[in-house]
Amino acid sequence: MSDGNDDFKLGNFDQAIVEFTKAIDIDPNLAKAYNNRGVAYAQEGSLPRAIADFTMAIANNLKDSEAYNNRGRAYASTGNLTQAIFDYTKAIENNAFYVKAYNNREIAYYKLKEYKAWSDVHTVEAIGGTIDPNFIKELKAASGKYQ
Repeated sequence: MSDGNDDFKLGNFDQAIVEFTKAIDIDPNLAKAYNNRGVAYAQEGSLPRAIADFTMAIANNLKDSEAYNNRGRAYASTGNLTQAIFDYTKAIENNAFYVKAYNNREIAYYKLKEYKAWSDVHTVEAIGGTIDPNFIKELKAASGKYQ
């Protein structure tokens, strides 16, 4: 018997989607299955389906920081950085130590030329997370200073 997580790790995204769909058919309120299927869809480049699944994961668990972060990444991939920032912010509101969401939000702010990205950089540093040194260099050059 196949397992969606194992299939995903092996790069068998189509099969992972089948397995996560089976889990959803058994329990339509299983937020984790929607989130995982959304990640598999995103890996295949099917961003509208990924966004729909992340939205279902959130509907089934309003505190699902991972689903908010993942939906934010999908929106960022479509160029909708405003919605991405909203989702990253929700992920952070639900988990103040979610370094990935801060990292993703700082990049989205940077792409919008909003240098409040520095606030996220400092927060990540304060909670012990890491930031790509190349990103810091780019942010410094773009904003003209280290804030």
